[in-house]
Amino acid sequence: MSIEVCQLSTVFSVFLLLGMKAFEQTVTVQQQDIDDLNHVNNVVYVQWVQDIASAHWNVLATPDIKSKYSWVVLKHEIEYFSPAVLHDVLTVKTWVEKSEGVRSERHVEFYQQANQKLVVRAKTTWCLLDAATMRPRRIEADILNLFH
Repeated sequence: MSIEVCQLSTVFSVFLLLGMKAFEQTVTVQQQDIDDLNHVNNVVYVQWVQDIASAHWNVLATPDIKSKYSWVVLKHEIEYFSPAVLHDVLTVKTWVEKSEGVRSERHVEFYQQANQKLVVRAKTTWCLLDAATMRPRRIEADILNLFH
């Protein structure tokens, strides 16, 4: 397996992972991310999943494409493997694994930057919308080519 890396800035990178245009960012756990159990709150992971999906879309999509389409979440699935705590630096990776009809399946993984230990794995089903009508829109080549 070869991974091609194109560094876009010190904050994120886009790379090819098994033919998919993956995206990576880092996040540092802040006090407001911590819950009563002294680890990252579950709701924070959901927000980070949405944040990296949005960032990936904004890097890949042209202004014209962004004006035509929007996305809405249909389902989140999250698996927790180990806790992240205050000041941990996490590497967050995302890619779109498959797209069919109006639905797209996005994967997100969170790793401890220090030891590459998997912290959280998420899978989200997104629905493509026509930005003008806000109705579901079939995913066609212009969108597929962004992610694959």
